[in-house]
Amino acid sequence: MWESVLAALVTGVLTLVGVLLSNSRAQAVTETRLEELTREVREHNGFARRMPVVEEQIKVMNHRIQDLENERRNV
Repeated sequence: MWESVLAALVTGVLTLVGVLLSNSRAQAVTETRLEELTREVREHNGFARRMPVVEEQIKVMNHRIQDLENERRNV
């Protein structure tokens, strides 16, 4: 009888150790993925902030090109 109790305890401890190791590895992978996603979101946010500036610059360039074309036609 004591042998079966001891075997159950040893099995339980080994199972617990295995679960804890597995969970710690899974947690490390999750944290790595979260850090990568955070980095990508920050890059995207920087891009989203710069786009209106670029669009405004393109608008100004288009106006300047149009003015130059109009001047050329008038000459």
